Amino acid sequence: MSTLTEAASGYQAGRTLPLRVELVRQLKRRRTLVMGAILAALPFVLLIAFAIGGQPGARNGQVTLLDTATASGANFAAVNLFVSAGFLLVIPVALFCGDTVASEAGWSSLRYLLAAPVPRARLLRSKLVVALGLSLAAMILLPLVALAVGTAAYGWGPLQIPTGGELATGTAAQRLAVVVAYIFLSQLVTAGLAFWLSTRTDAPLGAVGGAVGLTIVGNVLDAVTALGHWRDFLPAHWQFAWADAVQPHPEWSGMIQGVAVSVTYALVLFALAFRGFARKDVVS
Repeated sequence: MSTLTEAASGYQAGRTLPLRVELVRQLKRRRTLVMGAILAALPFVLLIAFAIGGQPGARNGQVTLLDTATASGANFAAVNLFVSAGFLLVIPVALFCGDTVASEAGWSSLRYLLAAPVPRARLLRSKLVVALGLSLAAMILLPLVALAVGTAAYGWGPLQIPTGGELATGTAAQRLAVVVAYIFLSQLVTAGLAFWLSTRTDAPLGAVGGAVGLTIVGNVLDAVTALGHWRDFLPAHWQFAWADAVQPHPEWSGMIQGVAVSVTYALVLFALAFRGFARKDVVS
């Protein structure tokens, strides 16, 4: 049957399930729209919080990034990334990557996609590329909205550095772009974990929840100082290394190590997902 199908006139495996088709399908889903709305709403929530709570100030003589939130639009965008990088931005990555295959199985449509016929590796590749693209879009959406909201509320100006000094607006924009890129790369391990779980279960909530839960476990383990240098192998240990990029003289070593750890774990998990799915007996 497979041979006859592949020999059918006009059939080309490389043209099955185009990226644009998968992208449109995912963009139309309610969870994509809800996630986008939540991320776009966060800057407004923080704006209201600062308006009610007043001007942030130094505590115990120490100035943090949060204390500079109202200094400029650039500072407000940086604070939005700071408060969301540890958990909130994990959610869209786990959602888009963990829900993509498991939801098809949950709807009992996965076997029909494979019977189209869409090669298994191509199906996973299309879904993974779109999931990662949506994850990156989510991480870009937040600082863009925050920059616009912050500029309207606090004005366009340089990025004030808590330790002293400032970054010119052009330089600040470039550094914030680097920060977004780093956060995305550091979240690849969550993406890999969610995607692998998505190929192993028919329950989307299990894949998404499992990825988020294990990410939280990683954060907890990183707080255990007794682990010493073993924490260097935890992706969570490097999640805020991007703060070194918003300094007058940026330090890249921490970010390089963080990217290396996350990408290494992600590649292993992606490989496990493709290998396992190729051998899986799909019945749903």
